[in-house]
Amino acid sequence: MNPYINKPSSAFIAASWIALLTGAVAYLIGLFNAKMLLNEKGFYFILILYGLFSAVSLQKVIRDKLEGQFVTSIYFALCWFSVMICIVLLAIGLWNAPLQLSEKGFYVMAFLLSLFGAVAVQKNIRDLDYFQTHIEQSSLTTEQPSQQEKEKNDL
Repeated sequence: MNPYINKPSSAFIAASWIALLTGAVAYLIGLFNAKMLLNEKGFYFILILYGLFSAVSLQKVIRDKLEGQFVTSIYFALCWFSVMICIVLLAIGLWNAPLQLSEKGFYVMAFLLSLFGAVAVQKNIRDLDYFQTHIEQSSLTTEQPSQQEKEKNDL
């Protein structure tokens, strides 16, 4: 068993999904109601999609390295670069947008909440999969006696 992996609690799983859905839905509702040109809305929409994908990819790469799986340094750097470029593009876009400061803050908070939620949900899915494949299988093999133990018991 990997000592770095703990089974997530139901409360953390629920909080992760709530964070992801709250951030993404709030961002999209704000984008839908914004008085922007369609190309601006498209920019912010693609930015959240790219941000979610890059955050999940970064989390996967970090987890792979933690578990001892080989990850190329170029892919690791690209994942970090992708997350940073999403945040920088959001900052540049909002800096130049003719929005009130409260609206800009709303987009930043919803965007970051979505990224956090996506990373937490992906981590939970991977942790639960790890426990289903490793922990439950090992408990099944320890509960069932081996063929040698059966022969000893028969004697």
